[in-house]
Amino acid sequence: MPLDAKQLAAALKTASPLTIHTELCRKEAAAYQAALGDPDVVVACTQEAPLFSQLAEGAKSQSKLKFVNIREAAGWSAEGSKAMPKIAALLEAAALPAPEPLHAVSYKSAGNLLVIGPSDAAIDWAERLSATLEVSVLMTRANRGELPAERKYAIWSGKVTAISGYLGAFEVEWQPENPIDLDVCTRCNACIGACPENAIDFTYQIDLSKCKAHRQCVKACAEVGAIDFSRAAAARKETFDLVLDLNKTPLIGVHDLPQGYFAPGDDPLEQALAAPKLAALVGEFEKPKFFVYNERICAHSRSAQQGCNKCLEVCSTGAITPDGDHIKVEPHLCAGCGGCATVCPSGAMAHAYPRVPDMGLRLKTMLSTYKEAGGKDACILFHNTEDGRALLQSVGRHALRGARGLPARVIPVECFHVASVGIDLVLGAIAYGAGQAVVLSTGKESAAYLAALRQQMGYAEQILQALGYQGTHFALIEAAEARMLEEELWRLAPAQSAAKAATYNLAAEKRTTLDFVIDHLAR
Repeated sequence: MPLDAKQLAAALKTASPLTIHTELCRKEAAAYQAALGDPDVVVACTQEAPLFSQLAEGAKSQSKLKFVNIREAAGWSAEGSKAMPKIAALLEAAALPAPEPLHAVSYKSAGNLLVIGPSDAAIDWAERLSATLEVSVLMTRANRGELPAERKYAIWSGKVTAISGYLGAFEVEWQPENPIDLDVCTRCNACIGACPENAIDFTYQIDLSKCKAHRQCVKACAEVGAIDFSRAAAARKETFDLVLDLNKTPLIGVHDLPQGYFAPGDDPLEQALAAPKLAALVGEFEKPKFFVYNERICAHSRSAQQGCNKCLEVCSTGAITPDGDHIKVEPHLCAGCGGCATVCPSGAMAHAYPRVPDMGLRLKTMLSTYKEAGGKDACILFHNTEDGRALLQSVGRHALRGARGLPARVIPVECFHVASVGIDLVLGAIAYGAGQAVVLSTGKESAAYLAALRQQMGYAEQILQALGYQGTHFALIEAAEARMLEEELWRLAPAQSAAKAATYNLAAEKRTTLDFVIDHLAR
């Protein structure tokens, strides 16, 4: 990977010359350990981040470590020799102080698990998980299998009528539909022997399609009284910490499922992958509160007049519900996508992980450094921190085997979820000197989020075109493979940027940011 120490030092305005290390994690580790005396240390390697962290821990260093990828993101490219401005931009952004911590949302789980699904799979997984979790079973359909010989855990049957909640606080309601009450049944098997149609199996459920109403089973169960065809079973409701839904179609019909709810369907592999995740969700957990809501400026409803429902329509978790003149957000259900803030026209809903001012500072730092280092036609590429990051790394690695990697002008910017990239951020990037702002979708995002992103980009493009800016400035790239992403990025033609970059910071309030950005772009 080509690196120019003098050019980088000039771009980063370092007080002393830079030394390029090629084996910092191996024979040059002493140079890294010597740097651990500084309060902040930026390491331009993500592959060996665990090793560097262990070395710092072994040295009892108090340094704040930050890692940045300049290899796959910049140097490994057909334009690697032109990537020095981008490398400087990535390093300068990595050196920024960490954003202020957010308020946390807490979960508490004691491992009380409900397994829901057909009898064979539900009982099988209950047996496997009962050693580590407190298990209950709700059979939605009796097909095959047998109830365990020991009554180790509760087993019910019925049709789920409602399910809601999140990790540590699920509430499940169901309607019993079978004449045999499993709580009363002693599993003596008298009913199985008495039934002339073999309509009862060892799940102690009656197949009503086979039953001819001889009622021999009722007579056989007379002393126990577990079978009653005339019983109007009352609906039941219980609370659980965790739910394993083995039904073919998930009972919770949202794109992003709640924490603690797993719906692998009838795929044995997916079921096996879900099992260890369930076992790990015992204890107390925290996550950031991803949003900030200002109900004073919410346009949902006023004076009993229906207004804006955009956040309700776009939310992929069902976390947002109407609440009189305003809306209510359940922070435990919020997955942090930020789509609600993106579509909110008033700015009443704001995304906080990361906040717009924090993202704006990164963009401003990157783009100013890139330009001062001689970079031109910058294209900001927003991607998420998981599969988006992995896809970009794959693009860079393939550049070693004949592919082209990322163009030197494409600067990756991570965000928690790409749905949070609204009109304030993409226009803010243009105001800071970028020619384009592109969002990467890997295919896992909700269709509603992608539609919202296209709409936001359409508004932003109309504004720029009306102001006379030439070219296509915004794009939503949908790519699940490295080659597809690479082709789309190299196909992008540079677009006109602002003659002078803005110097102000983006505000937390969307309207304030847009006022400043549009005024700057117009001037």
